[in-house]
Amino acid sequence: MRIDVITIFGEYLAPLRLSLVGRAIADGLIDLEVHDLRDFTHDRHRTVDDAPYGGGPGMVMKPDPWGEALRAVLLAGDPADPVRIVVPTPSGQRFTQAMATEWSADPRLVFACGRYEGIDGRVVPWARTRRAGDRPVVVEEVSLGDYVLNGAEAAVLVMVEAVARLVPGVIGNEASHADDSFAPGGMERLLEGPVYTRPPVWEGMAVPEVLTSGDHAAVARWRHEQAVTRTRQMRPDLWGDRDDPPR
Repeated sequence: MRIDVITIFGEYLAPLRLSLVGRAIADGLIDLEVHDLRDFTHDRHRTVDDAPYGGGPGMVMKPDPWGEALRAVLLAGDPADPVRIVVPTPSGQRFTQAMATEWSADPRLVFACGRYEGIDGRVVPWARTRRAGDRPVVVEEVSLGDYVLNGAEAAVLVMVEAVARLVPGVIGNEASHADDSFAPGGMERLLEGPVYTRPPVWEGMAVPEVLTSGDHAAVARWRHEQAVTRTRQMRPDLWGDRDDPPR
């Protein structure tokens, strides 16, 4: 997988070189390329923003450097690979585990990091007219949640981590994905329950006996019950009015 990030704060993406994602980059499972949007400007001040039409506070990112940057990035990499451009924005659709799973199968992801009041509103419609080889480019506007950040870089860190861990080979035991909160195949609308490790008793609190029983079927039932209980308590919006699904 190749991941391109266009930003004016490339240093913000440095944490992606750490831990499992960093190892995946070092091992060649993921190719991460960070591009400075200011490299696609042509004035002495390397200007990427201007005052909004219609007035109002803040500045808007200009379409010209974004057009040049996206053209250049789309020409990079294997022309046979389909490309998905992701624009993090509070006005986008909510990012989900299902989305991360879908993206993890993509050969190329391009993240466009907006700042200030956002990217000029013509850039996304224009990007949707682009092609990568003989395929149209897919463009998605995506939000982490119902809040606003100073820029998209923090959101990109989250999205790349969520996607990269699902790329085959990044995590040693890929079966661990099946028990993740929101994981396809049974956990889509469930939160993972509590987990425990040694010592068996800590601060007077013991590990639930079922987990040391050796009864794998009982452990599976207990984990499902805990997932249901936690979801009902913490995320009733996920649970809704449904009954406990059979196991």
